[in-house]
Formats: sequence, C-alpha cells, structure tokens
Amino acid sequence: MKTSDFSFELPKELIAQTPLSNRSASKLMVLDKEEQSISHHHFDELINFLRPNDLLVMNNTKVIPARLFGTKEETHAHVELLILKIVENKAECLVGNAKVVKIGTVITFGEGLLKALCVEVKDEGIRVFELIFEGILMELLDTLGEMPLPPYIHEKLEDKNRYQTVYAKVEGSAAAPTAGLHFTPELLKQIKDKGISIAEITLHVGLGTFRPVKVDDVHQHVMHLEEYEVSEEVATLLNEAKSNSRRIISIGTTTTRVLESQMSRYGKFVSEQSSTDIFIYPGYQFKAIDALVTNFHLPESTLLMLVSAFSSKEFIMKAYQEAIDYEYRFFSFGDSMLIQ
Repeated sequence: MKTSDFSFELPKELIAQTPLSNRSASKLMVLDKEEQSISHHHFDELINFLRPNDLLVMNNTKVIPARLFGTKEETHAHVELLILKIVENKAECLVGNAKVVKIGTVITFGEGLLKALCVEVKDEGIRVFELIFEGILMELLDTLGEMPLPPYIHEKLEDKNRYQTVYAKVEGSAAAPTAGLHFTPELLKQIKDKGISIAEITLHVGLGTFRPVKVDDVHQHVMHLEEYEVSEEVATLLNEAKSNSRRIISIGTTTTRVLESQMSRYGKFVSEQSSTDIFIYPGYQFKAIDALVTNFHLPESTLLMLVSAFSSKEFIMKAYQEAIDYEYRFFSFGDSMLIQ
C-alpha cells in the first residue's frame, strides 16, 4: 500500500482559513457505508442521524498556547519551539531550527520570564528541555505562547477559543481535536435531550497525529506515542454500550485511536492512563466504534488513512472528490462528515 494512493488535488481556496461565526453552521456530509450513498446537510442536522441510546465519545483535551518564540542566550539567534508534551517541569518540543539547539543550549522567552535548558536530543528535530520559571507555567504560556495553528492556516485567529472545542477541559494538547469544533452547547443539549449519552476521554494531540508520512510504503510509517486517559466511569459506560449493542459514535480520529487501542489490547475498555502509537490504515478491523464524525483531512495523512480504513479507500476518495465539487471547506476549520 503506497502513501501516494491517498493523494488528491485540492484547490487552495477550499482550505478553510478561519472558523465560521456559528460553529454548527458548517456542512455535514453523511456517508452510508452499506448503501454506499452520500448526502449533504449542515452540522446542526447531525441529531437527525443519531438514535436514542447511541453513545457519543469525545476527546476533551484542551490546546495549550504551545508555540513559543525565543532566543538563544549565547548567540541571540531566534528559535521557535512547539511544545508536544509537558511532564512536571520538562517539555518535549519540536524545534524549528533544531541544528542550533544542542544539550546545554538555553533559550530565553519574554525577557527571561521563561527559560528552557536543552537536556536531551532526539531525532526529527525533537528536543527535551528543562523549563526554568517562577509562578504558574500555564499562566506564563498564556502570556508568552501562541496557539499552535497548522501551517496551512495563514490568517490570524482573532479569538483563540475558536481553536478549542466547547467541552475542552484537560490542558495538554499541541493541536485541537478538530471534529469537535462543530459542536455548540445548544446542540449538545439537544443530543442529551434525545436520550443520547455523551462520554469524554482525553488524548493529548501531539506529533503522532499530525506528523506527515515520509515513506513510500504505508506499512513502514511509525507513529509517535500520544498520552491518553480513560476514567473508570467512562470505561464502564463503554463496556455496557458494547454488551447492549448500542452504537458507539466516535467524535474524531483522536478519540477513535484511544478506543481502538484499548479494544485491540484488552478486548474491552479499561480505566487507565496510558499512551498509544496505534496506526490505523485500510485492512484494519475496527473493534470499538460503529460510526465516526470527522473533518476532511490532508492528502497522504495518517488521518485520511484511518478514515479510509473505516469505510474503504475508494468510497472515501469518491466522497472527497464530491466535497471538492460541492466546495466544502477542508482541514481544521473546515466542514465535517459522518460515516455510519
């Protein structure tokens, strides 16, 4: 299976640069796997495709202002960091010009409010830093950092909360779980009022989700680990849904990777803090989810491969071409699809 099998031509004007003023006004393409049919709606119509007793599972991770611009203490050279993971006072970061950052390098931010001492060099431009500061780290990041918007977004984000889901709670993500950006408090209330349960897991989105595939053979791609947490209450709810043949509907690829990781490891859902490097591509047999809400993804990405695995590559590529023909908006701030 070749990475190029998942390529498609996308007009640049269809890459959404800004979020819609009304989150749930985005388009919703509905794919029926059994009938191989495609229909066109708006996201606030999602409730029409949900059944009482369905269980929606969402990723409640919260994006941190993870992009930092600083200078090397020794040379005053500019250095950009993208924080991928923070454990206590150590941060694993993707470094923009990593060659100039070696063990012992100190980078200063905000005239010394925050300093980062490089303590470990990893491959692919990743470095581990000891963070030196006074006060509360997240407050400092709010002051010094920027929201880590993807590189294909060139417009300035006026309201940084628009790169958060309305149910974001647990800080630690380097990117938003974008399938959830379409939900509003009003739509969530309608869903609950219909008798549909909502459960939340946490996966902090890091390099594993958005790292490009650089090999020709899909099977040779290696995913990076991403941290996740499933509570005892949610594990119980998921297991009950499985045993009672209730549909488990995953909101986004990050949620899907957590649920499928657990079912692949244990054959059931468990309460745990763990990590996953699961890589889902066509040929994978889904064990956890029955339906998927997701955005339109980049060509040749692991996310497009996951979505293709849940349906078929041919059907998804047909749907993507139809989305282009109907001028859907693509990627993080773009439109969405429901596959069931």
